[in-house]
Amino acid sequence: MLQGIGITKSYMVKGKPKLVLDGLDFEVPAGVSLGLLGRNGAGKSTLLSILSGAVKPDAGEVRTEGTISWPVGLRAAFHKDMTGVQNVRFVARVYGVDSDELVEFVHDFSELGDHFYMPFKTYSSGMRSRISFGTAMGIHFDTYLVDEVTAVGDASFKRKSRAVLRDRLARSSAIMVSHNMDELRASCDAGMVLAGGRARYFDDIDDAIEQHEWDMARR
Repeated sequence: MLQGIGITKSYMVKGKPKLVLDGLDFEVPAGVSLGLLGRNGAGKSTLLSILSGAVKPDAGEVRTEGTISWPVGLRAAFHKDMTGVQNVRFVARVYGVDSDELVEFVHDFSELGDHFYMPFKTYSSGMRSRISFGTAMGIHFDTYLVDEVTAVGDASFKRKSRAVLRDRLARSSAIMVSHNMDELRASCDAGMVLAGGRARYFDDIDDAIEQHEWDMARR
């Protein structure tokens, strides 16, 4: 189970506080994959960062009975001056997994070739997403936080990304952000729509998508 209790977060924008999340309360049952929807700026990525522990909420807390990945695609999770392989080995040590096995998996999955041995700061946005996604998929988590990364790469790489995600979700769950509604339907059971700093939870992903599309039509 993953639970959010009174999660509140604001940021300073042009010298004034902007409330992004306003006392969110939600509960995601164990084994349920959740599609997170909302307009741009609704707080989806902020919520993922809070769930992972990378960002601290102004108020409220996250409770979970299992392990949660970092937000896949979050560049801050990797050191810019370290090479790709050094970053992967560092993550392996942090999470207590076999570093050689993780390096082999990420090297094969990411298809970065010699770039894998170059500094992370030289990577394009797509390359960073590939190594972040591959590293997360190479470690077992009870819940994976996934933010648009299966949209990275050519058609072949996208198919491979979706296939490995499906494999992981056979024994884990995910909280997933994507502008591709078909992808959310294929990967998620339930949905949650963020709007105006608040959240609405739906047991059925189709109901969440319908609400999100209705919200977008009112724009």
